[in-house]
Amino acid sequence: MLSALIRNLRAIGTATLCLAAASTAQADSWPSRNITLVLPFAAGSGTDTTTRLISQHLSQALGVGIVIENKAGANGMIAATYVARAAPDGYTLLVTTNTTHSANPYLLKSLTYDPVKDFTPIARTGDLPFMLVIHPEVPAKTVGELVAYGKANPGKLSYASGSSSAIVSGATFAHNAGLDLLHVPYKSSPPALNDVMGGRVSMMFVDILTGLPHVQGNALRALAVTTKDRSSLVPTLPSMQEAGVRDFDISSWQGYFGPAGMPKEIVTRLNAEIRKIVEKPEIKAQLGTLGMDAFSGTPEQLGTFVNEQLVLWEKLIREAGIEKQ
Repeated sequence: MLSALIRNLRAIGTATLCLAAASTAQADSWPSRNITLVLPFAAGSGTDTTTRLISQHLSQALGVGIVIENKAGANGMIAATYVARAAPDGYTLLVTTNTTHSANPYLLKSLTYDPVKDFTPIARTGDLPFMLVIHPEVPAKTVGELVAYGKANPGKLSYASGSSSAIVSGATFAHNAGLDLLHVPYKSSPPALNDVMGGRVSMMFVDILTGLPHVQGNALRALAVTTKDRSSLVPTLPSMQEAGVRDFDISSWQGYFGPAGMPKEIVTRLNAEIRKIVEKPEIKAQLGTLGMDAFSGTPEQLGTFVNEQLVLWEKLIREAGIEKQ
């Protein structure tokens, strides 16, 4: 029996060494084909636009093509689940935000992925501040005037959403300002914004990149940013807190993830290349013009950040009184 046990242990050890060797060989030959970046939002969204800029440089750095695949819907759950179930070989990655990795666990009853256990953190790429925009026919030029109008006309105002940040921002605004607002959800920000511009919905919290061109074209009126302090991207806009809405500080973050169990060598390579790109002054400036405050860090820092954000967004959603759907 002892000799049989020793033979079994040797066999297990040999198999383990073979698996380790295969994993090392895979990492050494990576990448040898195109990499797919899966996004939980539609083309034209802030995440989509900034990812396309970064992916151009990442493709050059890695020497392979980068394919962008937009899988919008179910509050980002379709895209996140797709990547969580993909092979952890470095060829299918998720570029996502707090929608899938901070808010969804507290917004959705039946979540088909775990934001921590099912993913390998790779690199954070920055923050995408949001702003409050309204249809020009809404009789308000400040947040204070909007609140006064909403209180005088309960149930008349509505807000669109195309992401968790927009959902939570709208609900937090309604709760903290004491307003009765109708929530109108959409799969992504572009169609939601179209209905606000068309006057079918009163207002929306939208990332600066997506909303600013329409503000500049007078199709929308911007009232405030959602961060605690003013944003350098739109310095003339007050923060929601500055405009009189208490305890309002919401921002969308962006990062790269792979399926759980990715080889460390691939994660290290991806992190190094993404950080080089994001930290280049000229690219950082370009991303700034797209409404993104670009910066990065280590995979470990992103993992810690995700856990911290889960705690924060649970608090935001609970205090806003949002029930799981």
